[in-house]
Parts: sequence; C-alpha cells; structure tokens
Amino acid sequence: MEHRFLGRTGLRVSRLALGTLTWYQAGEREAADQLKLFWEAGGTLVDTADVYGDGGCEYLLGQLLENLVPREELVIATKAGSVPDAERRFDCSRGHLLSALDASLQRLGTDHVDLWQVHAFDTATPLEETLQALDIAVSSGRARYVGVSNFSGWQLAKAATWQLAAPGRTPLASTQMEYSLLQRGVEREVLPAALDLGVGLLPSSPLGRGVLTAKYRHGIPVDSRGASEYLSAFVEPYLDDMASGIVDAVQTAADGLAATPLEVALAWVRDRPGVAAPVLGARTAQQLGEALAVEALTLPDEINRALDDVSAPLHRYPDHDWSTL
Repeated sequence: MEHRFLGRTGLRVSRLALGTLTWYQAGEREAADQLKLFWEAGGTLVDTADVYGDGGCEYLLGQLLENLVPREELVIATKAGSVPDAERRFDCSRGHLLSALDASLQRLGTDHVDLWQVHAFDTATPLEETLQALDIAVSSGRARYVGVSNFSGWQLAKAATWQLAAPGRTPLASTQMEYSLLQRGVEREVLPAALDLGVGLLPSSPLGRGVLTAKYRHGIPVDSRGASEYLSAFVEPYLDDMASGIVDAVQTAADGLAATPLEVALAWVRDRPGVAAPVLGARTAQQLGEALAVEALTLPDEINRALDDVSAPLHRYPDHDWSTL
C-alpha cells in the first residue's frame, strides 16, 4: 500500500486507515482478522477513540498489539473529548483530556500514541485550554502528533492558526471529518482551511455510510445497517433521490472500469486534494478485503470529472468566484 505524509508533518501513514468502531460488537476474533489483513496489505494507520465500546475497542487493540501485530509497525490514533453525559456531550477541558489520554494509554498498553485527536469542539471550554492539553501531551511524550475531529471550518482555522502563532506550540497534523461522494460539505470551508494550513484530512464514512457500495439500490438488505434497529437512522439520510442518482453514476463508472462501486467511490475520495487516508469502518474482514482491493485502482480523469459533476454540492454566496462576473 502506498504511504503519504500526514498534513505538513514528517509522519508517513498508509493511504487507507483502519477504523475500529465496529470492533467491540464484532468481537476479538473478527478484530484480529481485520487487523492482520490490514497489516499484511501494508496498512499502518489504525484509528480508535476512548468512547468506542466505552474503551473496549482501545483495550482490544492493545491486546492485539501485544499478541498479533508489532506495535512499532502501526501508527496508532485515538481520540478524547466525547463523554457519556446527557447534559454535556463534549468535555475538552485540559484536566479531562489529559486524564482521558492516560486512560487510553493504559488500555492500549503503550506509553504513547502516534496521533491524538480532540474528538469534537467544546463550546464550554476556551479553545486555548484545549490546545494547551495537546501541547502538554506532545511535550510529555504521551503523543507524537495531534489533530482534531468534527471541527467546522472556522474552528479548524482558529485552532490551527493558534498553534502556528508562537514557537513551542504543536501544529495540528490532521482533522477527521465525514467526506464522500454523498457528503461533500467539507469542501465549503473545512478542506480549504486544511489545505491552506497544512492539516491532513482523514475522511470518515468514505463510502457514504455504506450506501455507495450500491447495496441499497434495490431495497434494504436484511443484514445491513439500514435494516438495523439501532443504525437505520444513521443510513436513512443517504437513501433519498439525490443519493440514488449519485450511486447510479458510481455503478455506471464501476461497470466501465470492471471494478466495484465500492472501489470507485473509495478511490474518488482517497485521491481528493488534501486527503491523507480515508478511514475504513468495515463490519467484517471480508468487507475490509473488498475495500483494500482499491489499492490497484486509480480513476481516469474523465471519470473523476463525471463523478464531481453528478455529486456537486450547491455552494453559493460567499463561495462563488465573483471575480468571473
């Protein structure tokens, strides 16, 4: 698998990342199969979070690092800041973040993570305090690089600029956001900010929550997330007529390239400007293997342009280039 630098840093990561959100329900054997398959394919970047499975996914990853895959051959990324509190969804105070990092390290069985990310923007905590926790994490050796997740354009720009404003602060390496042919909202402000400030984008849900695999074209499979009592609401927003037209275009491109819709959709987002590594959230090792097959595919320019056109979001003022008028 090819590797890329993460943002404007010296950290090299595989151009596909393995997500672990599904591991806690899938179990240790399935998680082991996925990690081994990913590693043997040349993958290095593994993404998790302290709230995935209430810490269970981090613990499981730590067990696999001890018994299956050498720790030094992976780039371990985790997140902190989300809390199971109905009154406060995010706590990005310095105290909470650093305590959460220590707990993550214990579950992972390592003395440091390669990439530590703030899971979301916390309106109740001054941003400078949150960013100071990132600086402390790096200066203390508990994290090598830092990033953010689910920050809007202005939030990312403010955070990244603050970190570049004075010597001694740790520049942001990455931002993790949902990005796919069915969700191109990051192109409005987040991606331009990331490109300008040297922050690498890690797209989550790069297959449009599974819809871009074309499995929902003729109904909802009984074994899919769309049929799940708990996950159907996650998939439902991408089952409208607009999404259907985009999926049809992906299927047409796949037919012409002798590829799968999954490969076409994943190749499109993987090779967008500013993208470092889409995060794959497979439920099974078989699904992961199908996604990893994209390594052999690069979309022709005319296919990229056609997919760009059919999925183009409607951006008007102030995004329109008024200099052309």
